[in-house]
Amino acid sequence: MSDSSRAARRLARLLGGMGTLHFLAPRPFDSIVPKGLPGKARTWTYVSGAAELACAAAVAHPKTRRTGALATAALFVAVFPANVKMARDHRERALPLRAVAYGRLPFQAPLIGWALLVARGAGRKAD
Repeated sequence: MSDSSRAARRLARLLGGMGTLHFLAPRPFDSIVPKGLPGKARTWTYVSGAAELACAAAVAHPKTRRTGALATAALFVAVFPANVKMARDHRERALPLRAVAYGRLPFQAPLIGWALLVARGAGRKAD
């Protein structure tokens, strides 16, 4: 198995796990939906969870991997405002909770990079 194939499988697992969590434990995700979005927070939680599951499925299959990885990069960009909201909402919380909330922010760039790396590696013979 190639490095790009391994990276794709790991990315698909991460997306699948997080997407599933949106449905099994939606409340924490509801709380970080930016207030300016129309509709109910729960709807956005389910929509983003479904998007993560769809991206996971696309990334998992070599024929759709490139498109799925590009969609994943776009999804990681799209959910960044929720991470910012979480950090802002946790300003007065205990240090460990603040650390998690603030710590998520710089990890968004490597996640985007990971998705783009998987997209670049898609379609190679070893996949």
